[in-house]
Amino acid sequence: MNPVVVYTKPLCPYCSRALSLLEKKGAMVTDVSAAYDKDKRAEMLSKSNGKTTYPQIFIGDTHVGGYDDLSALDRDGKLDPLLNG
Repeated sequence: MNPVVVYTKPLCPYCSRALSLLEKKGAMVTDVSAAYDKDKRAEMLSKSNGKTTYPQIFIGDTHVGGYDDLSALDRDGKLDPLLNG
């Protein structure tokens, strides 16, 4: 299974939904709280080409985007293949 990194912020409902969906899929998720950590936020911005919204989700080398993008992948049957490499 591909590694998953999710940049989150506290009390973010979209972050919670993304983490919950990924957990249901059995993904091994690294949750990076980036909202109040200058270095982690800069890392997120760099990896996501300047995207500032939370969450920012990465599966392997693929930048998925946010929760809506993750949900769309799941709905279209494309999330499981991406997670499983």
